[in-house]
Amino acid sequence: MDDILEILEGNARISLEDLEKLTGKSKKELEKAIREYEKKGVIVKYKTVIDHQKLAKDKKVVALIEVKIAPQKDVGFDLVAERIYQFPEVKSCYLLSGTYDLLLLVEGDDIQTVAGFVSEKLAPLSQVRGTATHFMLKKYKEDGIVLVKKEMNRRLPVS
Repeated sequence: MDDILEILEGNARISLEDLEKLTGKSKKELEKAIREYEKKGVIVKYKTVIDHQKLAKDKKVVALIEVKIAPQKDVGFDLVAERIYQFPEVKSCYLLSGTYDLLLLVEGDDIQTVAGFVSEKLAPLSQVRGTATHFMLKKYKEDGIVLVKKEMNRRLPVS
């Protein structure tokens, strides 16, 4: 991967001056390269990682849902996946190898919202053959960022 992309992936808020120092490229070269990456869709979005567990009033229920689907003739999984990822509850959708075909990351205000999504929107689709829902209990790491801090052992050593 390009060094510019690697640095931006780790810190999208890095200043052009710092990017200049790290890459040895001029500000104009960097601006042009970044514009090109954005134009070509290589850079899709700049993202902030938020630890929602630390926001008491903003807690969402997150579930990973494995979906077994029947592929459609001549188009495979793509049209079914497209239909599913259009639902606003679906934050991410991946094609998998193995027992299940798709993995969805779904968010809702509460467990009933996620359950309602599965029972009322996802399961009734004619191509869906089965689902397995796993509710996320705790995030330890996201996008390469460790979200839990180790607490210092405050006990005095016994000798």
